[in-house]
Amino acid sequence: MGEVLARIEEHAEQIRAAGVEGDELMRLADSSAGRLRETGVIKMLQPVRYGGGGAHPREFAETVMGVAAMDGATGWVSGIVGIHPWEIAFADPKVQEEIWGRDDDVWVASPYAPMGVATPVDGGYTLKGRWQFSSGTDHCQWVILGAMVGDENGKPQMPPTILHVILPRSDYTIIDDSWDVIGLRGTGSKDVVVDGAYIPAYRTLKSDDVSDGTAPRAAGLTDPTSLMPFSCMFPLGITAAVIGIAEGALACHIAAQRERVAITGQKIKEDPYVLYAIGESAAEIAASRAALLETVDRFYDKTEAGHTISFSERAIGRRTQTAAAWRAVRAVDEIFARSGGGALHRKFPMQRFFRDAHAGLAHAIHVPGSIFHASALTQLGGEPQGMMRNMI
Repeated sequence: MGEVLARIEEHAEQIRAAGVEGDELMRLADSSAGRLRETGVIKMLQPVRYGGGGAHPREFAETVMGVAAMDGATGWVSGIVGIHPWEIAFADPKVQEEIWGRDDDVWVASPYAPMGVATPVDGGYTLKGRWQFSSGTDHCQWVILGAMVGDENGKPQMPPTILHVILPRSDYTIIDDSWDVIGLRGTGSKDVVVDGAYIPAYRTLKSDDVSDGTAPRAAGLTDPTSLMPFSCMFPLGITAAVIGIAEGALACHIAAQRERVAITGQKIKEDPYVLYAIGESAAEIAASRAALLETVDRFYDKTEAGHTISFSERAIGRRTQTAAAWRAVRAVDEIFARSGGGALHRKFPMQRFFRDAHAGLAHAIHVPGSIFHASALTQLGGEPQGMMRNMI
């Protein structure tokens, strides 16, 4: 167990209890956010010169899994907000100093979807748009937003050029009533709005440069973590959270079934069908964990040896990552169906794990269609084009 995970494990009971509060507040409870700060979860991939942990990506994923097994929303915020310092390390040093120069515990939110338009002006851009799903945003002071470069009329240029735009909290508005959902409620993944804010050019990164590895190399970074593919690192925290939620659901189910007696009078631990479901689900969740971690280990080792991860390898890695999430959630379905009516009660955490697991699959990073298509095509000697290259 890594040092950060060991520290956060000391607060496991408090984080579990605060999950109920977050579910009601529809944002991460202040106490949970405080414990993530105290233990350094969000800083694991942050530059060491700004108090970062210099963690291996595997350790980051294992920590996210561990937190998500306590409470899904807290794990989800750990995985998403925790990956942003990795990208901020590619940005202009002035941006890093603006964010962390006075307080290296400042958090950065997202989303990356290009739901706004950045219109060029002298020295930078003006930005307008509305973005959904900014997880953990109430606890963040900066945000990374995806935007298409616009023309003089504010219309996206074609073919599109997509930027990652970095803004301080004073430049955007959080829409408080925009997050009322059935799962991952405690993530507070609210909408943010920008209405004409000026963005200096140094606070932008080209999306393609981040995706193809140009950005970290241009920033002079040489360590293997920085040179890992974006399409491995960005999904890592999200899928790790889903797998951790599945692990939490399994632990919850086992604890509830240990002394449970069915209405027929039979002890559940003597029911061969329930035992089979537990065994099968445990194996599937463990396989999901192993598959995700094996990919990140292999990519890290290859990057450390000075090799570049090919498009085909990235596509297969994304296939593995996406399949791992779906496999883990299907396993949750199997045990939830055998948890008895008690699992439906809001006073028990099983229903929240079930809701959070399914909500996690709804993230765009877990849509399998084009990913499975692209990975298969590369193995058949083809060259995916257009949308088949998205998020790979």
